[in-house]
Amino acid sequence: MDRTLARPLVIVTAFTASLLIGLLVVLWGMGGVRGVTAPAAIGGPFQLVDQTGATVTEKSLQGRPTLIFFGYTHCPDVCPTSLFEMSEILRAMGKDGDRVNVYFISVDPERDNTAAVKDYISSFDPRMKGLTGAPEAVAKVLSEYRVYAKKVPLKDGDYTMDHTALIYLMDRDGHFVSPFNLNRKPEEAAADLKRYL
Repeated sequence: MDRTLARPLVIVTAFTASLLIGLLVVLWGMGGVRGVTAPAAIGGPFQLVDQTGATVTEKSLQGRPTLIFFGYTHCPDVCPTSLFEMSEILRAMGKDGDRVNVYFISVDPERDNTAAVKDYISSFDPRMKGLTGAPEAVAKVLSEYRVYAKKVPLKDGDYTMDHTALIYLMDRDGHFVSPFNLNRKPEEAAADLKRYL
C-alpha cells in the first residue's frame, strides 16, 4: 500500500475506534447496553428481628429515610461512638426524628441475641432499633449491603469483629443513596437528613 494512503487510513481507523468505544461507554452509563452488568446494588431482601423480637424486613425501610449502621455490642469504640452521634442527630431533628428509621444491625449473631441487643441499644436514642437474627439471616443482610465483617480471635480465647463502619443512608423507597457523614455538627447532619423526609 502507498505510504501516503496508509497514514490517513490509520488515523481514520483510530478515530473511528475511539468514537465507538466512547459511544459504548455512554450507552452503558445510560443503561442502553444489554448484557453489560452495572456495579452491584447495595441493599436487598432481608429478615431480622429488633430488640423487642418484632420482625424487620427491607419493606420496613419504605416510606421513611433510613440510617443503618453495622456493628456489634462488644465493640469497644467505633460502634458506641457512631450510635451516640446518630442519637445526637435524632435529638437535633426534634419531632422530625420520628419520621426516620435508624437501625443498628449486629454483625455478631453468635453473641448478640435480642436480649443483648436490647440492653446495648437502651443506652442510645429510644427511636433507634437494634437488629439481629440467625447467623444465616445476618450473613444474608451483610451480603446484600456489601458489608465486610470478620471474626478475629484474641489470645484469651475471646474474639473481636473487624467490620465496615459506614453509616448507610437509604431513601424513602429503601434504595441506597450514599454513606452518611457523621463528621459534622449534629444540626448540620440533621438538616441534611431532613432533605430526604
